[in-house]
Amino acid sequence: MKGNEQLIETLNDLLADELTAISQYMVHAELTALWGYGKLHEAIEEKAIDEMKHAEHLIERILFLEGSPVVSNLKQMYIGKTVPEIVEYDGQAEAEAIKAYNAGIALASDVGDEATADILVGILREEEGHLDWAEKQKVQIDQVGLGYYLAQQIGEEPEE
Repeated sequence: MKGNEQLIETLNDLLADELTAISQYMVHAELTALWGYGKLHEAIEEKAIDEMKHAEHLIERILFLEGSPVVSNLKQMYIGKTVPEIVEYDGQAEAEAIKAYNAGIALASDVGDEATADILVGILREEEGHLDWAEKQKVQIDQVGLGYYLAQQIGEEPEE
């Protein structure tokens, strides 16, 4: 089914966001593992896996719409040097993703592609969950203090 060119362009832009998020989350997951925060590592790695699934859904949809997925574009990544920076940067990326998905959903609806809009709504809900997670981490750091928060993040070392 030949899709709307502007929508395919938007899907490729969202794909670039997802591929960037995968990379940023993976670096952050490995940093937290290096620092010995096994629980935080697992939580962040789980977000990276979610983003991989989002990228897969976008690629599937672009191909269905007879477009060409562009997997070589990455956007600016923000790599934290501390746990609070990691949480902040990942939260900012999710907030931007939410804006982009809302715009993509509106465009899909405007061009009469409700199936694409439905796919984007599903991804949007997961992105909102990621932002909610980041916001909760910031609240916990503020309320219990960084030291106690980090002590709670120490866990099993990730398996090699």
